[in-house]
Amino acid sequence: MSGSVNRPVRRRTFVLGTAATAGSAALAGPLAESASAASFGYTDDGSNYVVDTGASLVFKVSKTNGDLTSLLYKGTEYQGYGGMNSHVESGLGASTVTIAQSGTTILISVTHGTLKHYYAARSGENNVYLWTNKADTSVSATRYIVRVKAGLFLNDQPDSYTYAPTTIESADVFEKSDGQTRSKHYAKNRVIDYDYVGWTTGSVGLWVVRSNHEKASGGPFYRSLLRHQSADGGGLYEILHYGENQTEAQRFGLQGPYVIALTDGGAPSSSLYHANLTSSWADGLGISGYTAASSRGRVAGVGITGRDTAYAYTVGLANSAAQYWGFGTGLGRLLLDRGVLPGTYTLTVFKGELAVHTSSVAVTAGGTTTLNSIAIPASNDPSNASAIWRIGDWDGSPSGFKNADLMTYAHPSDVRAAPWTGNVVVGSGTETSAFPCYLWKDVNSGITVYFKLTAAQSSAAHPCASG
Repeated sequence: MSGSVNRPVRRRTFVLGTAATAGSAALAGPLAESASAASFGYTDDGSNYVVDTGASLVFKVSKTNGDLTSLLYKGTEYQGYGGMNSHVESGLGASTVTIAQSGTTILISVTHGTLKHYYAARSGENNVYLWTNKADTSVSATRYIVRVKAGLFLNDQPDSYTYAPTTIESADVFEKSDGQTRSKHYAKNRVIDYDYVGWTTGSVGLWVVRSNHEKASGGPFYRSLLRHQSADGGGLYEILHYGENQTEAQRFGLQGPYVIALTDGGAPSSSLYHANLTSSWADGLGISGYTAASSRGRVAGVGITGRDTAYAYTVGLANSAAQYWGFGTGLGRLLLDRGVLPGTYTLTVFKGELAVHTSSVAVTAGGTTTLNSIAIPASNDPSNASAIWRIGDWDGSPSGFKNADLMTYAHPSDVRAAPWTGNVVVGSGTETSAFPCYLWKDVNSGITVYFKLTAAQSSAAHPCASG
C-alpha cells in the first residue's frame, strides 16, 4: 500500500491446512519390493475388492460405490469415522467398480456418470495411488477425503478443533478455553508451500501426498482445507476445486496421482512428491485422460532480471486446461515443470504474490521451450514508483501488516491478535506493523494515518496510490 490514508484493505480469505512435521523413522515410497511381496494380490469378499500390497498394508474398496472402506496397516484399522468411508466428495453413490492386475500393479476403476476415479497398488509398497478425472459439473467439487478413526493421532495444530468446545462462527470455527481459535479452514500453507499433510505418532505416519494440481483451480497461492481432527475422527484432503472463494474457473480432466502413504512414523518418501514422482508404470493401465511423460513438454529459462532480491519470485504457467508453477531465481537455469501438457500458456512472474510480468509460451509434446532471460520492467512493479512516504510494500499480499501472519491460521477474534483499532504514525518505524491487515466497516474503519510534510511538499499536488 502506498500513500493511502484511509482506504479499506480488501479482506482476503485464508483457508488452508497445515503441512505436517515429519519424524525421523523409516520412509515409504516407490522402492524395491519387500520380502513379503509374495502375498501381493487381491480378493473379492462379496462387498469389496480387498487388495494386499504385499507389504504391511491391506485396503478395501466397495464394489457398489467406490468408497475406500478399510485401510489396515500392520493389523490396525485407520479408515473411517462416524460411519463414513473415505471417498470422492461425500461419496459418489452407485458406481461401476472393476479391478485388474497387470504384473506388479493392481488398478481399481470407479465410474460414476462422467466422473472416473482410480486406486492403484504396487507390489511391496505401503501406498495407495489415486487419480480423479472430472469431466464436467455433474459432481459439484473435486475433493478426496481420507477419513481416519478417532484417537489414533493427537493433533492440536491450527487446523484442529479437537479441544475447542465453543462455536464462534458457522458450524466449524471454534474457540478454546484459552481464547485461541481452531478450524479446519485455518492453516498457514498455500498450495506451493507443502508436499504432504497428515499425522505421526512417532511409530506410525499417515499422510496424503498432494498431486501437482495441474487440473486444480486457484494457482500457486490458493489456500484450502487440508486436514482436521475432532472428537469423531480426522480427515485428510486433496482438494482440486472447492467451489468456495475460487479465484478462477475450474479445470476438467484427469488429476493425479496423489498418494495415501503409511510409514513407520517418518515423512513420506520424497520420491512421492509431485516434483519427483515418476509414474511410467501407469502408462499402460488404461486410465482415462492419462498423458504419459513422452507426450508432455517442458519449459526452461535462464533466469529473471530486474528482481527485488528481498522477495521470492514465482513463475507460473496457466491456461483453461492446466496450471504449473516453480520458484524463480535471478541466476542459473529456471525449470518450470518436467511434464507440461501441450498447449499455449500465459507465463506470469510473481513478486511475492504480485504479478509483475506476463507473456505467452507454447509447449509441444516431447519438446523443451527455452526462454530467454525474463526481464521485469521497472514500471511493472509499483514499488519502484516515487513516493514521499509509503506504508508497506507492493507484494500482492497483506504481509507485514498488523495480524497478517496470524490471520492465515486463526479467526480475527483470536486472543493472540493485536487490537484491530489504533492510529498509525508515519516515521515511527512501526507504521507497517501498526496498520491492520483487514479493515471492517463495523470494527476498525476510520483509522487515521498521521504524517508530516515539508512546506514545499504540502504546497504541491500529490497523487495517492493504494493496493
